[in-house]
Order: sequence, then structure tokens, then C-alpha cells
Amino acid sequence: MNRQSFTRFTVPIVLILLIVACGSAQGPDASKAASTAPALIRIEPKAAGAVDLSTAIVRVAKLAMPAVVYIEVTESREVENPFGPFSNDPFFRRFFGIPKMPPKMKREIQGLGSGMIIDERGYILTNYHVAGTATKMEVTLADGSKHPATLVGGDPKTDLAVVRISAGRSLPHVTFGDSDAVEVGEWVVAIGAPRALEKSVTQGIVSAKHRMGITDPNSYQDFLQADAPINPGNSGGPLLNLHGQVIGVNAAIASQSGGFEGIGFTIPSRIAVYVANALISHGKVERGWLGVAIQNLTPELAKKANVNTLEGALVAEVVKGGPAEKGGMKKNDVIIAYGGKEVSDASSLRNEVAETPIGKEMKVTVLRGGKKEDLFVRVGSLDEAATVLAGVVKERLGVDVRAPTSKEAEKYGLSADQGVVVTRVDPKGTLGVAGFEVGDIIVALNDQQVTGVESLVDQVEALPPKERVSILAIDARTGNKGRVLVVVP
Repeated sequence: MNRQSFTRFTVPIVLILLIVACGSAQGPDASKAASTAPALIRIEPKAAGAVDLSTAIVRVAKLAMPAVVYIEVTESREVENPFGPFSNDPFFRRFFGIPKMPPKMKREIQGLGSGMIIDERGYILTNYHVAGTATKMEVTLADGSKHPATLVGGDPKTDLAVVRISAGRSLPHVTFGDSDAVEVGEWVVAIGAPRALEKSVTQGIVSAKHRMGITDPNSYQDFLQADAPINPGNSGGPLLNLHGQVIGVNAAIASQSGGFEGIGFTIPSRIAVYVANALISHGKVERGWLGVAIQNLTPELAKKANVNTLEGALVAEVVKGGPAEKGGMKKNDVIIAYGGKEVSDASSLRNEVAETPIGKEMKVTVLRGGKKEDLFVRVGSLDEAATVLAGVVKERLGVDVRAPTSKEAEKYGLSADQGVVVTRVDPKGTLGVAGFEVGDIIVALNDQQVTGVESLVDQVEALPPKERVSILAIDARTGNKGRVLVVVP
């Protein structure tokens, strides 16, 4: 049976192997970016008035094209030397002429994507998978001029990044429309550099809204689906309405061939503007936290919770000591409104909470035993969540963990958001019995990548009792990567 694949579409150009030390892929100091940050980027109301379809696409292309850019990137990764196991073997060195080589090699990957200028001073919005881990970037403007770019900040959870160029002049920039106001069936225009073909314009319609779980299930997703043709190289380019307003950032396609098959996914402008403003102002995205595990309602769960609706989010667990518990929330409550806005499902609630300012008190309306109640919850931070939820990992795996430092990521060839480092091991705990030691790095659980402490907590929380788990880890003493099978209580 054929399986559909979801592709984030930066175009790979060439692979180069170099026997040198790995360089750092860190961006500039976030404080420097914040010191020259522009006024907040805003979402404009949907333009009024009729649109002449015979000229609309031409008008949109002329309006937006000057602000769409082409981004060439170089990313350095440290990988295992394929000849490493043989380089110290006298037999192979003598008879096959294999010289003595280092255990790791530097691989440089060159690729390309698209982006859009969002401020006259040179801030550019694109995808994280285009620019988030690049060591070198060059941006080509619509007039053909080329400029080196630096990373202001990236957010892998939404696959968005902001880079900046210094062009020495005021630059044309896009305006953003309201993605919430977009309707299914509405005509849209995509602009980008598919297959390295710059300034390509395509058109189509919005096929669906609120597509969830398309790529990483732990990311903050709420995609628009559109059938405007987009291909590898369109990543980071804009999707625009017929008034020339950006309603989203093109990010992925569903494809069996690797090319366009009529199903493209776009990050809505509502999320893009929020993340861009946070990255420009702070260099990172701070997200709110309620302290609940939530899931979508099914007919069976609705009956069990004594509610007559499938709209809302069922509270499966309430974290002890978290904001929701302090606000009076209980297991099996059904959240039907958050801040006065109706909640359609668990994913939409998660995104709304993430965008809530930390410390803000929010009214949360729940159905409890079939009756409606209003609760007031002061939204916490993910730093607070990491502290509170660390007990989950400690209890089930028997370890404490933290994010890797930049030096550790460089040493073990990890990307900026990959893995967690073990800082304490209970010798009688699950991982202690399996042989884990302080300094070892957990990279993935059951082939699902661990992208930080929060990611590990989410995955461990979701494991059923007595679950057999395959853990991909790096041995800190040898640098070797391998899999360990454990049973998680």
C-alpha cells in the first residue's frame, strides 16, 4: 500500500565531506536584535470591496513580488566517519591504503528556500527548516542584489525563523491579513522559488483550515491547506489573499513523488505574526502553560463525561501544583471556552494557551457533570512547567535531564533543538538499571525525536503503563549512538 509522505521543502543542492572540526551554528545575540527591533508587526483587517478575478493575480504579484526573497543556506553537521572502524586496523590500512582518520567528519549541506521581508529595516520571515540551523545564509532580493543574513531567532515548534539583512536602504515589505477570516474555497496566490526558479507565482484555493498533526505531533500546528502549486524551494514564501495580504507562510506538502500533488500546508498568519514579533523582541518564543493533559472528545468520552457535544477539549489529567489545579480545574472537565472564545478541539486550545501572555488570568469555561462553570486560571510559563513536570521523567525513567549546551551539541553533532542530557541517575530506576550514566544524551523515544525537556516530558507522559520503549541515546564516554529497550512503569 502506498503511503503519503509529508515534506518540508528546502531544496538540497550538494553534499560536501570535509575532514575538519565542526563549526557552531548559533545565531547572533538576541539582545542585539531586540535593541533595534521595529514596531510590532500587525495583522490588518481583511480589505473590503469586490475583486476583479481577471486582474487580481497580476495585481497581487506586482504588489508582493518586491518583498519576496530567495535564501541560499549552508549548514554544517558533524557525522560519524564511515571509515572510522577500519582506520586503526593494520590489515585494512596496509592492503587498502586507508589512512589514519579522525572518528568524525564535517558535512556541509547547501540548500535553498524562500522568505518575505516583513519590515523596511531588513527583517525576513521564513521557515525554521530553511534557516534555523544554517551556519551561513545569503539572501537575494527581487532586484537581484545579494546580502549576507544573520539569524535573529528560530522556533522549531512552529517551523518559523526570522533572519536579518543590512541592505543600507529602506526595503519593501509585505502586509499581513487575518488568517482566521480566510474561508474555504477562497482564491489564494503563492510566491517563491520552487526548484530554484525565483519569482514563481502560482494560484489556487484554500482547501481546508485547521489541519493538525501534519509533521511533528508535539509542535504547535494549525495549518491552512491549499492547492496553489508549491514545490521544494517554496519553503518560507508567502500565501496571499487576492487583496495582496499575507495569510500564511508555506511550509510543507503531502506528496508520494516529492513534488506538488495538490496538497500544500501553510502556517497561518495569526501564528506567524505572533512568533515573528516574539523572535524580533526577545530572540525566542515564550509560551503559556495551563498544566493539563487534554484530548479530543469522542462519542464514548462525551458520554462518560456526561456532555452532549463533541466540541471542546477533555481534561485527561491535571498536573499537581500547576496553574489549572490552582484554578480549580478537575480531571474529566470539558473545556468549551477559553478567554471567552469557543474551543473546538484540543489542538486549538493548546495553541490559544501558548499565545497567552504569561501571568495573565484567563476565564476558562468548563462543563462538569453536564453543568457549565467558569474558572479563573493564571497562565504559567514553560519554565515553570519544566520544573513541575520534571517529576514525571524522574518518576518513570529515574533520571533528571536538561537541554544540551552549545558545546555539547557541537561535540556530538546535534542540532540546536535535539536531545536532552542526563544529569542524575537513580541506579534502581528504569534507565539506571539499563546502564545509563550522567552525561548520556537521550535523542529519541520509539523513533520520535526528543527536542528538549518539554518534548521528553510530553512523550513520557503519553506512554501507557508497562510500555516497552526503544530509546536512542548517545554514550557520553565513547560518543557512540545506540538503542536501548526498556519497560517504563
